[in-house]
Amino acid sequence: MPTPLDPDMFDPVCPSTLIPLRFADKWAGMVIRCLEHGPRRFSELRVPLRTVSAQSLTASLKNLQRDGLVARTERPGPERHVEYALTPLGRTMLPVIEALCAWGTEHWDELLDAREASATARTA
Repeated sequence: MPTPLDPDMFDPVCPSTLIPLRFADKWAGMVIRCLEHGPRRFSELRVPLRTVSAQSLTASLKNLQRDGLVARTERPGPERHVEYALTPLGRTMLPVIEALCAWGTEHWDELLDAREASATARTA
């Protein structure tokens, strides 16, 4: 059993929200990071992804399944038990996401300045 996910895994001011490159959807990278250390149930994913609606998280998981990055496994038993895990293809995204996060951290100030300038230009 993997260690529980940290509720503060994604800092509210995390550079991941600033990265201009996205794949699949807005939350895909964060979902993949949550699955990095093993399978997780939907309720476990909701802990660090608490700001994501259940509907958006479900859509993201379905998109990641469709693209072959995440596998969904339903365990038999009296209670419904569904887990999500990275596929081998999904694991190949981990270094890509790490590189994007490092880039976002390195260019954090520039990204914030650009967004602020854009917001100012729109309101002027």
